[in-house]
Amino acid sequence: MKKKIVNETEFSFPAKSVNESFARYAVSSFCAQLDPTIEELSDIRTAVSEAVTNAIVHGYRDTGEGRVYIKVRILEERTLVIIVKDTGCGIADITLAMTPLYTGDPSGERGGMGFSIMESFTDDLKVRSSVGHGTTVTMIKRLSKL
Repeated sequence: MKKKIVNETEFSFPAKSVNESFARYAVSSFCAQLDPTIEELSDIRTAVSEAVTNAIVHGYRDTGEGRVYIKVRILEERTLVIIVKDTGCGIADITLAMTPLYTGDPSGERGGMGFSIMESFTDDLKVRSSVGHGTTVTMIKRLSKL
C-alpha cells in the first residue's frame, strides 16, 4: 500500500558549488519536524550533499550553468523521500557510474564514491538518467520510531 504524503517542499537553485551547503541545510531543516536523531540528520545531510555535488560537478560539468531541483516528501511512518534532479548532460551507463571508485571526471580528481555514499546513508536509492536530458536521484530514508 502506498504511503500518504504528510508534508512536502520543493525548491531549486543555480548549479553553483557554493549552493551545496544551502541545499543540505534546507533539507535538514525541513526534516527537523520529524525530530530525527543526530545520526539520522547527519546521514540526510551527507546524502543530499553527495547528490547535489554530483548534479553540479557531473550533470553540469561544474560550469555554474543550469539549476538543481530538490523535492522532499515526508510520508507516513516517518519516511522521507528526497529527490535531487538536474537537466544536465545525463549518464550514459548508470550501472557503471554507480560502481565504487568509477569516476566520469576526466581529470581524475574525483573519487567516484558519490553513489556509494548515498546508498550507505539511505535505505533506498534510485537513479534515472537520460543522456542530454539530465539525472534524477531518489533517496528514501526511514527514520527510527520515537
